[in-house]
Amino acid sequence: IPRLLLTAASSGSGKAMITCGILKALKNRGLNCAAFKCGPDYIDPMFHRKVLGIDSYNLDTFMCKRTGVRQSLLSHGKNRDICVLEGVMGYYDGIAGISKEASAWDVADTTDTPAILILDCKGVSVSAVAVVKGFLEYETEHHIKGVILNRISPMMYARMKQMIEEQLKVRVYGYVPVVSECVLESRYLGLQIPEEVEKIDEKLEHLARVMEDTVDLDGILELARNVSAMQEDTQVKEHLLNLSDTLQKGIRIAVAHDEAFCFIYPDNLEILKKLGAEIVTFSPIHDRSLPENIQGIVLYRGYPELYAKELSENDSMRESICHAVTLGVPCIAECGGFMYLHEKIRDREGKEWSMVGRIRGISYPTGKLVRFGYVNVIPMSETCKKEWLPEGTSLRGHEFHYWDSTENGEDCMAVKPDGKRSWSCIHAEPGLFAGYPHLYYPSNRAWIENFLKCR
Repeated sequence: IPRLLLTAASSGSGKAMITCGILKALKNRGLNCAAFKCGPDYIDPMFHRKVLGIDSYNLDTFMCKRTGVRQSLLSHGKNRDICVLEGVMGYYDGIAGISKEASAWDVADTTDTPAILILDCKGVSVSAVAVVKGFLEYETEHHIKGVILNRISPMMYARMKQMIEEQLKVRVYGYVPVVSECVLESRYLGLQIPEEVEKIDEKLEHLARVMEDTVDLDGILELARNVSAMQEDTQVKEHLLNLSDTLQKGIRIAVAHDEAFCFIYPDNLEILKKLGAEIVTFSPIHDRSLPENIQGIVLYRGYPELYAKELSENDSMRESICHAVTLGVPCIAECGGFMYLHEKIRDREGKEWSMVGRIRGISYPTGKLVRFGYVNVIPMSETCKKEWLPEGTSLRGHEFHYWDSTENGEDCMAVKPDGKRSWSCIHAEPGLFAGYPHLYYPSNRAWIENFLKCR
């Protein structure tokens, strides 16, 4: 599995832009590439997909543990010319801001993947050498094999390259000049999604040309190919084979997917398919009703607050979903999907828009990040334990939202990995599992099987 990881000292250092530029340049060369994102982010993989035309997968040692990360890289990287992994936050930044677990370094260490450190050089010169030195010395097994200098002039680059390579004995794989016309804009949940970026295809082509001119792509390919072999985990392989034991053939699951609901883990859809489900996508904004002959509904995350007017004005879709869920069609709703199930969503201007009405409450803006980070979702109510999560089990996920609810639910407890913080969450009823946590389905096979069985 030829592979490399692009990381940085912090968020905002240019990881996403440079990753997309390198992916596009390699694709233009005719290489068969695969892309991955460290951590739970949704938006960066959407840009990877825009570049390559295929899904990008999350590699997250909290969500799917180290064996799951290796298996995902093996299964989705098989027969690829190169796998490019994009890091998360700073290289060593992991759970709760005090651990390296679930960091980009953790993924590199788990998969023995060489890392290239992207260094933002705006406003620094010699100090950049000290930053690289610190990253190299922080961990004995740091896996850092090279550096790319970002936002630096050609003249300064030559000097910096010489200093870093002579003083630190680490290779510099080129630089990226200031390309202000290709900067990917952010907002409160991260980058704007690709469909919102004006002239995105032109920008990606321009980035690819820049990378060809200033980045040592041949050297990067050589680095990616000179890696250790990866062995398939027999226990994970056996687990995947055993999925056939509980196939639920003939089940059609309606999955919301449009501008308002666009944050989806491919792994979640894949486990549904492996268990025998047929995925049918629909748009709560544009379609007038749910697809016909469905036995389940999944309302994923996204930006319903930005499309509250369009969602509210589609009366027939709101009524179709409310009618189906009320009649007992099983439904999973997460974050944005959970908000959509409320009676109303309040926008930033204070106007309230009617939604599905299955959850008796209002989703409202708080003006700040409400709850953030990884969680273990633990069953609390007897209904939840009986219908969804067996006693003594949990479901892994994370929260990241600026809107809150007057009715978050009390059937589960979201517990931070260190156990120091927790809060009530989830409406768990027969046929309904709805709340703010973003859920990783493969983390609890029994839970997703219960969804398919409760029709």
